[in-house]
Amino acid sequence: MDTAPRSHTKNRTAYVEQGSGEPLVLIHGVGMRLEAWAPQMATLSRSNRVISVDMPGHGESRALPEGSGLQTFVDWLGLFLDDLALDRANVAGHSMGALIAGGAAATFGNRISRVALLNAVFRRDPLARTAVMERAGKIHDGEVDIDGPLLRWFGADAQGSEVYRLTRRWLSSVDRAAYATAYAAFAGGDATYADGWQKVRCPALFLTGADDPNSTPAMAQAMADAAPHGYAVLIAGHRHMVNLTAPGEVNTILANWLAKPEETR
Repeated sequence: MDTAPRSHTKNRTAYVEQGSGEPLVLIHGVGMRLEAWAPQMATLSRSNRVISVDMPGHGESRALPEGSGLQTFVDWLGLFLDDLALDRANVAGHSMGALIAGGAAATFGNRISRVALLNAVFRRDPLARTAVMERAGKIHDGEVDIDGPLLRWFGADAQGSEVYRLTRRWLSSVDRAAYATAYAAFAGGDATYADGWQKVRCPALFLTGADDPNSTPAMAQAMADAAPHGYAVLIAGHRHMVNLTAPGEVNTILANWLAKPEETR
């Protein structure tokens, strides 16, 4: 799960791909790397061309300039699709990757066949916004907390697991400057494309762990209610890293999403 050989685009974005068929692009969250999608790659590549990408400044992808906001990350995804000559693609993102996927769905038109947001944030309340902005400020100042996120991301029963150890390793090894840029974009990006869901007419899946304290079930349902063809799915007993802690359930949900008929705008 931790040693995938990468290809690189001309713009120095790193990715791996597996399988053939309709393309599915997977975007991980802040502090992670493309290997975080390994369980999905292994299963969904039986029916699709699955492309997992290192977000800018993560893994082997070139970082964006300091201070880049969510819109710049969405622009990066458009350039990545251009580099791979993907005129249409399904896009799924986790956490920060979900914000990028949502921005793409809101702005790329028919280029996005289906969109899936896993453990996404949406219109944080004032208390949650204050907390995440404070964390972003500390990261910018070089104060990086590894254990705090892991305690939020995993339930007690998963904290001794292999996926917990892998996640800790990825988070510990990420480039600090790129992490600060991405986290700031994540902290300030939950409302950037929030008004765009009503014009997204492709199938839109909003999946989260029922026990996720930050990417909450209420957020998933609110996005699903806003999208014409949106629907929310909760996985009981799981938190933020649901695609790693409940891979079988997530893979089944994503396979059903990929089987839904595309909608026209």
